[in-house]
Amino acid sequence: MARRFDAGYYISEGVHSIFTHGFMSFAAVCMIVACLIIMGSFSLLAVNLDNMLGDLENENEMVVYIDDSLTQDQARALQPNLAQVDNVSQLTFVTKEAAVTDFKAKRQEIADVLNDLPSDAFQDRYRVHVVDIERMAQTKAALEQVEGVSEVQAAIEIADGFVMVRNIATGVAMVLIGILLVVSLFIIANTIKLATFYRREEIAIMKMCGATDGFIEWPFVVEGMILGLTGALIAFFVQWGLYQLVAKLAVQGNGLSLVTMISYSSMATTILAVFCGVGAVIGVGGSLLAIRKFLQV
Repeated sequence: MARRFDAGYYISEGVHSIFTHGFMSFAAVCMIVACLIIMGSFSLLAVNLDNMLGDLENENEMVVYIDDSLTQDQARALQPNLAQVDNVSQLTFVTKEAAVTDFKAKRQEIADVLNDLPSDAFQDRYRVHVVDIERMAQTKAALEQVEGVSEVQAAIEIADGFVMVRNIATGVAMVLIGILLVVSLFIIANTIKLATFYRREEIAIMKMCGATDGFIEWPFVVEGMILGLTGALIAFFVQWGLYQLVAKLAVQGNGLSLVTMISYSSMATTILAVFCGVGAVIGVGGSLLAIRKFLQV
């Protein structure tokens, strides 16, 4: 009973099986949607935290104060030594006078009080940007060892807290993805198994008549793939709506602009490809897990 590969036949049989077991197919699609949304939500959280960490690396800076005993020319001469410190990406020299001017500009509400502030009240300094914010503590210690540096200020606690949150979110996302993939495979396998149970006698007869395992498997593979891709498409658009809602709430409650979110549209192609890929793997994998048992005739 061996036949040539007939895509039309396999697709027809796969679609027919979906509607024959409509409730289980609906349940399988809902499960795939739920799993993909949960996986997608945690993955998007990790992506946004990683993006914000990158922004923090660009915006967060350490301030290296130069010893008062050094002249301005001597302070400027320290730049090559500071630039050689590992993890330093950019240095900006700020004179005493510029530091005072900046200090006054940021405190206009008490400008009258600051009028008598001497132009040399502050120290010469360097604003330092780093390559990797996770190594800020080591970089701070290295900068403090440079001769002529009196003090280094760095928001290490904030940086470490941000990195910790990012790492936790990424770890949780990975664990959930693994767990939910297993759960999704189980649901799909049982959905397909129900369909094959009612056709077990037909499968046995086909096997005895010479049908190959591939000929019997393909309609179930198509069924699983359709269920997986359907769930992926629904999850993609539901995820889009949820993401837009969260982004809107984040903007409304983010007066200090501490939270920034990547636009969903800029990631849409990648998200759709990942969702479809995961959905197809879940569907096809579940189908193959289910049908193997009934091929042992």
